[in-house]
Amino acid sequence: MITYYKRYRMEIDLAGITPPSLPAPYEWKPWDESLLEAHAQVKYLCFRDEIDAHVFPCLSNLPGCRRLMREIRRKPGFLPAATWLIAAPAGYVATIQGVIDREGFGAIQNVGVLPAWRGRGLGARLVCRALMGFREQGVPRAFLEVTAENRHAVRLYRGLGFCRVKTLYKAVDG
Repeated sequence: MITYYKRYRMEIDLAGITPPSLPAPYEWKPWDESLLEAHAQVKYLCFRDEIDAHVFPCLSNLPGCRRLMREIRRKPGFLPAATWLIAAPAGYVATIQGVIDREGFGAIQNVGVLPAWRGRGLGARLVCRALMGFREQGVPRAFLEVTAENRHAVRLYRGLGFCRVKTLYKAVDG
């Protein structure tokens, strides 16, 4: 049996993006090879109980998240300046990765904030930090894809200035 999930491709012009700040006690952690495992663990903890774990089964387990992080890292357009963690005193609480695609657009791969840390503006700041990384590399526009049922994420992206440009359907077995 195949299930179809509606997804939106959303885009944003990077001209008006400003650098975000983080309130204390949070800290930015820029990409470093030694943080690949941390990104994978945070990604797993963010997505394992969410709709996207059904849409993308690799997000439902830690080994799948490790594989995904290695694949993102190996992409030709992987952009360290758009790949971040947010740290709190308790550990890492949010992750994002960015890639420049073949057309020269910034492509946000994943945005994840641990459930206990949501509602504090960390997701918006994380997205803006990645967008700044693209802009600093001369990328004029960025995009992401989001599952339509993830209304909180869709609202977040619209609030940041992303516009829906296309509706896609992802077929998933099972």
